[in-house]
Amino acid sequence: MQQREEKQLEASIESLISRVAQLKNSLHSFIFKLENEYDRLAWPSVLDNFALLSGQLNTINKLLRNEKTPSFRNQVIIPLLLSPDRDEELAKLTEQRVPVFSHEIVPDHLRTKPDPEVEEQEKQLSAEAARIGPDVAQKQIQTLNKLCSNLLEKLNNPREDRETESAAMRQNKPSFNPADTTALVAAVGFGKGLAKCRPPGPVAPGQPGQGPMMAGGPTLQQVTIAGSSGPQAAIGGPVPPQQPGQPGKMPSNIKTNIKSASMQHPYR
Repeated sequence: MQQREEKQLEASIESLISRVAQLKNSLHSFIFKLENEYDRLAWPSVLDNFALLSGQLNTINKLLRNEKTPSFRNQVIIPLLLSPDRDEELAKLTEQRVPVFSHEIVPDHLRTKPDPEVEEQEKQLSAEAARIGPDVAQKQIQTLNKLCSNLLEKLNNPREDRETESAAMRQNKPSFNPADTTALVAAVGFGKGLAKCRPPGPVAPGQPGQGPMMAGGPTLQQVTIAGSSGPQAAIGGPVPPQQPGQPGKMPSNIKTNIKSASMQHPYR
């Protein structure tokens, strides 16, 4: 009876090792394609590799759940020899990953429980989960399911639909105001909406650098200079009538005062 169980255990281990070797080769092949053939790797080929890996994992799970497979949890592994020296046979079996079977490596490779730090984190998470009430937990589950459903729906939609939706969103949310742009162009090109103003004071015609008066400003007929020839000139009085016999000729005292006022003007 014991010999039969031992043979059954050996056969199960050999079958499991064979399945794991196939899975490892598939992973190596897929990783090699991702690293060296990514420029010509098509998406259907990637999906085929994922399907192959998924099928091999399912096969291993079925093998472990088979009734004829003995429970590996009931088996105990005891290290018989520990040495700090390099073991070539062990390095060959593990593909150079475990060259030495020493006191430092055994606790990591023969551990049946997680690390103490991981166990402590699991206890904290379990305690937090126990503090959450059933109603709150149900709401969180529903929220998570809703987010996952929306994400799956977006992933399942064709790429063209997502691009069309993104373009529509960009069109519906302009980054500028058309009315402000039109007003700015009209103001720069045609002066529309600009204030019509000029510095106060007379501007003598014919002087260099002086352009024509802007519309809306005071004209020469609206500005008069008092008879005083001093620098202080009164502005805003009535225009004296022209002398008979001299049409269009300005009196000399007015000419002098106009010249003096223009020289003292701050905008000149």
